[in-house]
Amino acid sequence: MATLKWFFEPSHTGAEFRARHMMVTYVRGQIKNVHGRLEVDPDEPEKARVEATIDASQVYTGSPERDAHLRSADFFDIEHHPTWTFVGSHVHQVSASAFEVTGDLTIRGVTRPVVFDVSYLGQWDTPWWEDGRDLGPRRRAGFAAKTRINRQDFDVSWNDVVDRGGVVVSDLVDVMVDIEAVLEPAESAS
Repeated sequence: MATLKWFFEPSHTGAEFRARHMMVTYVRGQIKNVHGRLEVDPDEPEKARVEATIDASQVYTGSPERDAHLRSADFFDIEHHPTWTFVGSHVHQVSASAFEVTGDLTIRGVTRPVVFDVSYLGQWDTPWWEDGRDLGPRRRAGFAAKTRINRQDFDVSWNDVVDRGGVVVSDLVDVMVDIEAVLEPAESAS
């Protein structure tokens, strides 16, 4: 079978992260409008390639003050590093719907290898609206990806000490990405 080319629909694709806060709970952040591409031959999924770009300036935690601090040089330094990228180049199929995708994650200009555990959620033909007209159907596929990183590995190192030797923010951060991919039309996929 030929390689299929998919693009991430930004309005339905987003990233979320969570880190321990003050040693007792998790604080979560979201970033919407994730852009990306997937190229895969269904007969050889281990050769798939994936690329994603996240606009770190769009971080949202529900607290404007915290969001501004995350955008600052203490954390994401979006003035100098406005985007994060992931380029996946190795896929290991664990089961019919589970994959491990290894690639390079870049945050704050620092690139490190990571492995995402990816669940394939299925696909469906759906309407495709442009300028008020249904130009569908278009094939969509869903994926949920997750990994855990150490933020220190990416020079995201701000912290402060709390009572009894605790810290304000944990080093380990869980990253989750929900992806809705849309199959490119055949004339674009060749």
